[in-house]
Amino acid sequence: MTQTNEEALEAQPMLELDGISKTFFAGTANERRALRCVSLRLEKGDFATVIGSNGAGKSTLLNVIAGSAKAETGSVMIDGRDVSKLPPYRRAALLARVFQDPQAGTSPHLTIEQNLSIALTRGKRRYLGRGVGPRRRTQFREELEVLGLGLEDRLRTRVGMLSGGQRQALSLLMASFTQPRLILLDEHTAALDPARAELVTELTQKVVADHMLTALMVTHNMGQALRVGNRLLMMHEGEIILSLDATQKRRTTVADLMDRFAAVKGQMADRSLLG
Repeated sequence: MTQTNEEALEAQPMLELDGISKTFFAGTANERRALRCVSLRLEKGDFATVIGSNGAGKSTLLNVIAGSAKAETGSVMIDGRDVSKLPPYRRAALLARVFQDPQAGTSPHLTIEQNLSIALTRGKRRYLGRGVGPRRRTQFREELEVLGLGLEDRLRTRVGMLSGGQRQALSLLMASFTQPRLILLDEHTAALDPARAELVTELTQKVVADHMLTALMVTHNMGQALRVGNRLLMMHEGEIILSLDATQKRRTTVADLMDRFAAVKGQMADRSLLG
């Protein structure tokens, strides 16, 4: 039976990496291979967590996908489109990113509604306007109300006045505004205290589920990596050394991951990865 165009599109993975390699300071005494021929496939709706020690290549992997780092070899496909040669601003219509630093994803000198307005036009041609109108303000209130943080009543508050957790929650909402194909989460709860980290983690799962996003989340916390999402990847020295699906994740404990990590490193893994 001949496959229709719609069926072919549906069968395409949301993210496909093929043979990605990245070396820093090549040809010098400081040469470091950050990624070694990494291949990865995420289906539409997958939520994969990525763990590994410092220097394993986790953030570099996200940088290559986002276009802020250029791989020497390999290709990056998002929703069937080869974006390997596209600059970051050209990929902005396809993906969104939330960083570890709560200040990185928002502009502190602009108000909540101004930040949201900018996020709404990400990846699109922007024009000078007359500010935020009533219809858009109503939309923002409705979106913010879902977060349950009372930010819908603070639309004209400068973002610099918000707490780290509130800013990360706002960054998550902003990242989902344009319905990206893919959302990249780069240790986005690491800078928060445990209570706010848990809140942002719960909001992350809600935003990803509600907007039916495909997500790739880097975390230093093995417990969080097992709780969140349906896929788990472990990286070491620029390679993916372990890949678990949803069923395998449910059968895996933090102790299992520590044992696997220790076996690969040849020594006990850093206890700070426990969570």
